[in-house]
Amino acid sequence: MAVWTISKFYSICFLVVLFSNICAGFYLPGSYMHTYSEGEEISVKVNSLTSIETELPFGYYTLPYCKPPGGVKKSAENLGELLMGDQIDNSPYRFRMLKNESVYLCTTKPLTELEVKLLKQRTRDLYQVNMILDNLPAMRYAKQKGINIQWTGFPVGYTPPSQSNDDYIINHLKFKVLVHEYEGSGLQIIGTGEEDMSMIAEEADKKKVNGYEIVGFEVIPCSVKWNPDEMTKHKMYDNLDHVTCPSELEKSQIIREQEKVTFTYEVEFEKSDIRWPSRWDAYLKMEGARVHWFSILNSLMVIFFLAGIVFVIFLRTVRRDLTRYEELDKEAQAQMNEELSGWKLVVGDVFREPECSKLLCVMVGDGVQIAGMAVVTIVFAALGFMSPASRGMLLTGMIILYLFLGMPAGYVAVRLWSTIKGTTEGWRSLSWSVACFFSGIVFFILTVLNFMLWSSKSTGAIPISLFFLLLVLWFCILVPLTLFGGFIATRAEPIQYPVRTNQIPREIPSRKYPSWLLVLGAGTLPFGTLFIELFFVLSSIWLGRFYYVFGFLLVVLLLLVIVCAEVSVVLTYMHLCVEDWRWWWKAFFASGSVALYVFLYSINYLVFDLRSLSGPVSAILYLGYSLVMAIAIMLATGTIGFITSFYFVHYLFSSVKID
Repeated sequence: MAVWTISKFYSICFLVVLFSNICAGFYLPGSYMHTYSEGEEISVKVNSLTSIETELPFGYYTLPYCKPPGGVKKSAENLGELLMGDQIDNSPYRFRMLKNESVYLCTTKPLTELEVKLLKQRTRDLYQVNMILDNLPAMRYAKQKGINIQWTGFPVGYTPPSQSNDDYIINHLKFKVLVHEYEGSGLQIIGTGEEDMSMIAEEADKKKVNGYEIVGFEVIPCSVKWNPDEMTKHKMYDNLDHVTCPSELEKSQIIREQEKVTFTYEVEFEKSDIRWPSRWDAYLKMEGARVHWFSILNSLMVIFFLAGIVFVIFLRTVRRDLTRYEELDKEAQAQMNEELSGWKLVVGDVFREPECSKLLCVMVGDGVQIAGMAVVTIVFAALGFMSPASRGMLLTGMIILYLFLGMPAGYVAVRLWSTIKGTTEGWRSLSWSVACFFSGIVFFILTVLNFMLWSSKSTGAIPISLFFLLLVLWFCILVPLTLFGGFIATRAEPIQYPVRTNQIPREIPSRKYPSWLLVLGAGTLPFGTLFIELFFVLSSIWLGRFYYVFGFLLVVLLLLVIVCAEVSVVLTYMHLCVEDWRWWWKAFFASGSVALYVFLYSINYLVFDLRSLSGPVSAILYLGYSLVMAIAIMLATGTIGFITSFYFVHYLFSSVKID
């Protein structure tokens, strides 16, 4: 036996080591590596103009920038990119590998009044130009108050503090491209029996993959006043002399009517030791790791506190009462039944049908769907499958998961319905409600916000074609899957209650304070678990920062699930102890009330952290998306608390033998 155990231990260790070695050679985050040969042309793409002042993205070519010789061509975009407002186009900026040069692009026609107004508005609203090279965003380094700050993108222009009426456009860009020399190891062909052919294939592959990888993309923006009459003599991509960024405003390009703006750029290639799998490290530097750990420790303290209360409830109160009761003879039990107090008095009412039972089933079904989507998405992101290099992949994955989780949502809702009602009659209507409740709320809010984006001519507006696509996904995938899940639930046995329900409901004793006050206060404990991580998530969404600490987020999510379950169980037991048998909705909102605090925190974030947000449209957009997030959190956390409380009550009263 000992020999078998030791051999099993070594086998497990071997598999672990083998798996770790395989993972070390497998790069999850990012896209496929592309190597460039010396002199090979590299194209730069441009994304939507973005601003943390307005949160309204606009197309790059809505401003009078130089256009590529072959015309503007849109890149293929996935569902997530379209919903996020990304609009990736080609650009006239193009480099040749390892060739340092200064290049002339174009000179615009005299700026019209409308173009000047638009440029000034985009400059004052702090809009950023976002460029992409080999799937890497352009990064800009700046120094503020002695602190080095990195940004993605560069501003459309700038306004000097001394001259509030004049604005200057960024028309010269200094690019630095970091490259790593890559030597391919070749392709080994094993077991063909043709050694000569494998050597030829290996050598050919080696020649193919050898080259340079792009591992960094930096930009320094400048404003340079050119002589338009001289510059118009040049053709696009003509070489220029090296340009020094001027520090005097007189040598910078002012934004003014009838001004001709000349656009130029220079590129410098620099060899780097950074390897391709590590090239995103500069963008994903995790700031404030101690804060994340503090958040987790804070959550653990709350969990241990609540776990202690649950431990007391189970092992001291419930177990003691049940043990004393079961040790009595029948006459003593009958006498004790007359003297019962607390939760044992509501044995004939605890499983009485709650008010708005259909709505409860619908919300629990949608909560299962949202919670499952969140858990699976964060697990995959923590494993590295949701890379920031794959733009829109996170949102696309969430939508696909949400669609296919319609089946368990329909199953849980109909199973709960048949348990409460004792029959499956009306399951089709219930399944339709599950498929349309949360999805309908989100669709309505997005439609209202979309009309506002359309009126602003923002690229964040969802195209009509995408609206129809979302409707097709909704009614052709989500609704059938939800109905199918509900149909499966009709074939399953309903959960049997351990006790009978009396015909006449028991009167609930009056209390000095309303029970809902305690329910709303319970939401502060789950909120204390997630509010620190919520700050980082909101910053990544609204301040354009990368969020990639999904490992921390996964831990916080697991702690949140535990806290929600514990809070709901404790409050359910407290209500039963005061002979309040209406626990169904209170169990749901005991943990679901965290959404109220999340929404209030979102308003606090808008007031104190997004103070620069300008315009009513931007504020309404922010509040609309925050409302969707709060509703989703309410459904998910409420469902976790309700299901835990349901099985707690079922277990509690299954041990009672009162007729």
